[in-house]
Amino acid sequence: MNEIVVLPVLVPLLAAALGLLAWRSAADQRLIAVAGSGMLLAGGIVLLVVVERDGIQTTQVGGWPAPFGISMVADLFSAILVVLAGVLALAIVIYSTATLEEGRDRFAYYPLTMVLLAGVCGTFLTGDLFNLYVWFEVLLITSFVLLALGGERAQLEGALKYVALNLVASATLLVTIGVVYGLTGTVNLADLSLRLGEVGSDALVAAIAAMLLVAFGIKAALVPLFFWLPASYHTPSVAVSALFSGLLTKVGIYALVRVFTLLFAEQAADLQPLLLTVAALTMVIGVLGAVAQHEMRRLLSFHIISQIGYLVMGLALFTVSAMAGLIYFLVHVALAKSTLFLVSGAVKQLTGEYELAKTGGLWVLKPALAVLFGVAAMSLAGIPPFSGFLAKLALIEAGLAVDQVLIVLIALGVSLATLYSMLKIWNAAFWKPLPVDAEPLAVAAVVTTQAVTSARLPLAMLLPIALLVACSIALTVAAGPAFELVDAAALQLMDPAGYIEAVLGGAP
Repeated sequence: MNEIVVLPVLVPLLAAALGLLAWRSAADQRLIAVAGSGMLLAGGIVLLVVVERDGIQTTQVGGWPAPFGISMVADLFSAILVVLAGVLALAIVIYSTATLEEGRDRFAYYPLTMVLLAGVCGTFLTGDLFNLYVWFEVLLITSFVLLALGGERAQLEGALKYVALNLVASATLLVTIGVVYGLTGTVNLADLSLRLGEVGSDALVAAIAAMLLVAFGIKAALVPLFFWLPASYHTPSVAVSALFSGLLTKVGIYALVRVFTLLFAEQAADLQPLLLTVAALTMVIGVLGAVAQHEMRRLLSFHIISQIGYLVMGLALFTVSAMAGLIYFLVHVALAKSTLFLVSGAVKQLTGEYELAKTGGLWVLKPALAVLFGVAAMSLAGIPPFSGFLAKLALIEAGLAVDQVLIVLIALGVSLATLYSMLKIWNAAFWKPLPVDAEPLAVAAVVTTQAVTSARLPLAMLLPIALLVACSIALTVAAGPAFELVDAAALQLMDPAGYIEAVLGGAP
């Protein structure tokens, strides 16, 4: 077995098991989760280095040869996303140690987070369609419990909406897998890429592609399948919202990219008008929903939807340059969105509110936090020279290269609306004075120098925000090497012969 491929799954599972054994000690659970997240990040970096140096890595679990056994595969795309998962996990787990409400750690918050991370990495690394479904179910179960953890009315309502629509996605995916297996006799992705061409009915293959688009589209929160996200993502603790915004919808996008590049490359041209329409609607409806919001977490939740539209745009264009832009954009937006959710938690810590009208004064109270928010917000809006500008520029250039002017204009317009909504947060939470009736800070507590100086955020809150902002800045500073990496990953995706050879021709 090639252990390097399975370590990103085994490490968080081991951390979850150790965390459950330490259920009596909250401090031990926190330590185990932080250590597990750090080891996941280290393992992801090693995996990426090995894949970049030696090519696609595979292993056949249990020693059964492909396509009969369970294949685990790491190409550049999946290795990049494992590293991303490690970065977000480490930052958010550290943040959780300072913000998790007292008592919730007794309900296995940290072990559940570790299992969620195992599910995310399992999705990125699995080499067959059925195990993709299995890992999706791991994600669904753990994310449902994390959403409901705390038992507040809004949480339970949001969790039920979340799980109901995602169960529809799971059922659709399972039915589709059954159809695929009945037609081809295999669920191994590499083997399927060869056997789907032997089905003999282009219409039937297109129908399978459409069913998978619906299943993964729900997971990714595409329009019109997005209603569960703004109804649920603002209800749990901020750390959970940040983890979900950075990873869960991106898992749906990963699955779409994987199956379309590997299984449905011939159908991509026929589905391009549909995908471009979905991308445009997702961008526009998401950003309009964000502009209409006055509660910080709900506003950021709608922006998750809007930014997913850019990723679908990259998939719809279906060129090497578009795929490279998609991968770079995915990394950028996961860092930026998670950062902004973590900042919203800091705003709540300082002002006692998420409602923008009831916040204010933080430019004076906490200028460092204001700067960190500004970098993430401007990056999300695509303002130069931040990573969001480079990501959107790559997608726009890819769109113009194939004469898709309309989607480019829509993407530019949505960027302006994104900037407007980020300025709305800036003006309300940071620039204007704190309202006189704000709690827990009274007016006198804001205007006195002593009170301003004493209003401090825990280091475990500020450090993760700074870490994610530093990663976002590094993505800009090292744009040259970063684009070389994503270009290579895009070439692997658009020419799947290497993936197929690594799985079907590799040693068990």
